[in-house]
Amino acid sequence: MEQKKPPLTLYLAAPRGFCAGVDRAIKIVELALQKWGAPVYVRHEIVHNKYVVDSLREQGAVFVEELDECPDDRPVIFSAHGVPKSVPATAKQREMVFVDATCPLVSKVHMEAARHHAEGLQLVMIGHAGHPEVLGTMGQLPEGEVILVETVEDVACLTPRDPERLAFITQTTLSVDDTAQIVTALQARFPGIIGPAREDICYATTNRQAAVKAIAPKIDALLVIGAQNSSNSKRLVEVGRASGCAYSQLVLRADQIDWRAIDGVRNVGVTAGASAPEVLIDEVIDAFRARYDVTVEIVETAQENIEFKVPRVLRETA
Repeated sequence: MEQKKPPLTLYLAAPRGFCAGVDRAIKIVELALQKWGAPVYVRHEIVHNKYVVDSLREQGAVFVEELDECPDDRPVIFSAHGVPKSVPATAKQREMVFVDATCPLVSKVHMEAARHHAEGLQLVMIGHAGHPEVLGTMGQLPEGEVILVETVEDVACLTPRDPERLAFITQTTLSVDDTAQIVTALQARFPGIIGPAREDICYATTNRQAAVKAIAPKIDALLVIGAQNSSNSKRLVEVGRASGCAYSQLVLRADQIDWRAIDGVRNVGVTAGASAPEVLIDEVIDAFRARYDVTVEIVETAQENIEFKVPRVLRETA
């Protein structure tokens, strides 16, 4: 006789998973492969998700970290995170065919930085050191024109060129709450600092964090589907913990779930970072169904219908 499965409720956050910028970046690689054939080179992971990268690699994409790893006679795509100005400049010098898959919301931050610089302001960037988006944004301006801060404590150590001539920008995938604290510290120390007209943290990051906050009171454990190098996915784990869900874990896919850690739990939240495809979410739900009598409840806090066009060079192919 088959043993009866224990009951479990999965609270599925909505929105979750792919955002418009990620969807566009993946589409750019796929269309480039259709237009030019394999191989197509991609500088850095197009988005931070191993499943997505491996899938594109199987179609003929070659992922590299630097432009000097690419031949002159094959197309190269710049990742959704953006690149320093020096990268497209070098590609033009080498007469390469290149397509920029930078998320339009990251490009907006680049344009803000350029505008403030043109007005003679020094920039403070709130972000994580070494993240490709931060490297790309800081690389839009000459060295020394953008100062990076990661924490409230960093603000106290800032030594700008002129405290009266400052503006700030942020990485698009940060914790909304943590960033607000850093902005408050900046404004307290530099009352004249200029901020963005509209928040730099992207709609998808904000919406996914709000959905986690909504399900946190209902759950005993939270699983965030995403990669270890995905900033927005790691922030969802942090938001879960800060919202009272002590067991909040990041898993790339179902085979990374620590079943012993959630033994006895009857209410589990599931969400996914902006670069995680829905197929991995379905995989996790199926893994729970194999062990439990699962009820799925969707907790929706916002609807997303944003779509970004692919670059003109690929529109005919699309």
